[in-house]
Amino acid sequence: MFIPIRDENSLKSIPFQYVTVSLIIINVIVFMLEVGTLGQSAIASFAVVPKELFDVGIFSGIAPNATDALEISEGTTLVTYMFFHADLFHLVGNMLFLWVFGDNVEDAMGHIRFLFFYLACGVFAALFHSWMLPNSELPLIGASGAVAGVIAAYLMLHPRVSVWVLAFKVIPLRVTAGIVLGIWIAFQVVMIALADAGPTAWWAHIGGLIAGAVLIVFMRRPGVPLFDKGLQLA
Repeated sequence: MFIPIRDENSLKSIPFQYVTVSLIIINVIVFMLEVGTLGQSAIASFAVVPKELFDVGIFSGIAPNATDALEISEGTTLVTYMFFHADLFHLVGNMLFLWVFGDNVEDAMGHIRFLFFYLACGVFAALFHSWMLPNSELPLIGASGAVAGVIAAYLMLHPRVSVWVLAFKVIPLRVTAGIVLGIWIAFQVVMIALADAGPTAWWAHIGGLIAGAVLIVFMRRPGVPLFDKGLQLA
């Protein structure tokens, strides 16, 4: 549908988006380990499995019926799952959204708060997904939930900023963030309404969106406005 390329939104409070870039690098390194040395059973050890999570609870260790290759507590997987991806397209899609929109959210919060924000959105996304599908035994991996939180925060901060995208993967368009991100969010809701199980964890996306929209209200720097209040457009 839309592939973001870049936004026209310079940084105002930080010199460089160190956390955003670091998160991308970590995700790429983990993916290289997935491809190079980790087997599928080992990767599944880092995934969130809703049924196993609820069997033992967040703070109670490893599910007795788990068949993972590595002994990783179910609560720990709420963080580890967001750094693993199913394939290259899964990784590139998530990291592209993080690259285009993460820097300005980091700018609005500062480095440390942004890191906490990103991880919190990912954790809530996994919990929300698990709450909606408590009997699912399918492993959940990917940064989509955390990135969805970044998307929601960006939309709350900068709906009027221009973004360059590739429409239908080939047509370059300059549109406002409110349009492109609004369409992306609407698509998530439509897929939920259609009850499309598929391989995509739509409920994790919704959970990340909710977390991002709520947290940005409280975690942005003092004086940072919402909804581009006071923005002068050329």
